[in-house]
Amino acid sequence: MRLEFLGAAHTVTGSCYLLETKEKHYLIDCGMFQGARRVRDLNYEGFSFNPADIEGVLLTHAHVDHCGLIPKLVREGFQGSVYATKATCDLVQIMLPDSAHIQEADAEMSNRKSRRRGENPVQPIYTLKDAAAALDHFVPVSYEQEFELGDNIRVVFHDAGHILGSAMIELYVTEENKTTKLVFSGDLGQPDQPIIRDPAILHGADFLVVESTYGDRLHQIYDKESALLEIINDTMDRGGNLIIPSFAVGRTQTLLYYLYKLWKAGRLDGDIPIIIDSPLAINATRVFLKNFQDFDDETINLFKESGKITRFPQLRVCETAEESRALNSSEGSAIIMSASGMADAGRILHHLKHNLWRPESTVLFVGYQAEGSLGRRLVDGIKRVRVLGEEVAVKAKIQMLDGFSAHADANQLMEWIDHFQDPKPAKVFIVHGEGQSQEALKSRIQKECGEEVYIPFRGDVVKIDGRASEVQPSNIPEVSVEMEMEEQLRFFDSEYRTLRRKAMQLVIRQPKAMEPLLKAITKGFNYMKKLFAPFNL
Repeated sequence: MRLEFLGAAHTVTGSCYLLETKEKHYLIDCGMFQGARRVRDLNYEGFSFNPADIEGVLLTHAHVDHCGLIPKLVREGFQGSVYATKATCDLVQIMLPDSAHIQEADAEMSNRKSRRRGENPVQPIYTLKDAAAALDHFVPVSYEQEFELGDNIRVVFHDAGHILGSAMIELYVTEENKTTKLVFSGDLGQPDQPIIRDPAILHGADFLVVESTYGDRLHQIYDKESALLEIINDTMDRGGNLIIPSFAVGRTQTLLYYLYKLWKAGRLDGDIPIIIDSPLAINATRVFLKNFQDFDDETINLFKESGKITRFPQLRVCETAEESRALNSSEGSAIIMSASGMADAGRILHHLKHNLWRPESTVLFVGYQAEGSLGRRLVDGIKRVRVLGEEVAVKAKIQMLDGFSAHADANQLMEWIDHFQDPKPAKVFIVHGEGQSQEALKSRIQKECGEEVYIPFRGDVVKIDGRASEVQPSNIPEVSVEMEMEEQLRFFDSEYRTLRRKAMQLVIRQPKAMEPLLKAITKGFNYMKKLFAPFNL
């Protein structure tokens, strides 16, 4: 058999793996690339295979970096089934149309600008019509129930404990009287999360494909409710808004769970408005409530106790764009949760535009921020950003609460991997992470488990025969960084021109300021030369 890594290889997003046997071709995930522009541009490239040749897709979960290109796959000829858990099938009913709406809106905005520049229009990656067509291909499967794909492949979905409906996939492939067991972790969840169950424990594999999002770090263990409450109270005392970019599926529901517990315990002021401004998050919460069979025991007991989760009185939802816009002109302070979680698209951009410049407001990140995303740049301390075409000074308090992540940390990943003993993997493939986290996890697996580890690049192929394997390196060039570098240099150039103009205006009005200003500029220039010295520029 042949396994090709088509996404989430030396990147965090774009999960997609092509499994080819002599008889059939299957995909594990078909996700969208997110983050920096150079990575997002991969979504517009053609597939490296013929979609019509793909018999089926095994989908780990409903996040768009795992399922977001399925409508494109269908539009380009895929006719097979997409196998996923029931909860995932319910979630993609809202996730894929929402993604299509974003693609259409982004294309429309881009084309308005390109027409003024006399450039050719661009097409959306896919449309609402494509998303609707894709939904007809989904087939629900149950956890822990084996099913067959043809005569030579058996599949079992296990709970990954990442978001509602998330799965790790166990595959048994038989060729020439040899059966090989492959396990794909999908996104492995953090144990003891609210609402959902802990990740299942598996006990053996011939080959393991494991994510590494937090492969180089540990989640902080602390009282999340109290830490969240402290940030809320601090922001409300300053008279600002608490803006929380939150993933619509998983993170929003977890935050609501904690806010509900704080309110029920009498610790959260009942007069503070809590607003969900994301149609996707609102609909996803409704899907959660329909799939209580996948909840953990603690949450199920809460249902048994009261019959339902009580809505606390200050909770509001914004269904329409008009309601969303009204938030930015309303008086008073509020907690506003909106998508996307990495602040790259959606209504959250409007709230950032109206609050980043306000020192009394707080922007709180509670999840992983991919390299190149607006969220990552804010967390890293950038002082000015461009939001919806407008430059905005960052004066709001930027905070990050670790530990809310739905991904396992380095120790939790190692504990899960350590259970693969019968048999131990002949090779472990590390995917879905940035370079530092992948290398750190590789080092730990080799040292603590003594297993062979490989970090694939996009397009790398592994030929598998029983427990033997041979890696064929990709001839796909690495994603060019030229566009991202150019984008950053344009930003610095804009900053320089702004400072230059202000400096000239200052010395014209106050000639005596020229000498100290020139001294400051010279000092800054000399410091910059020291920073650049290691690069021999």
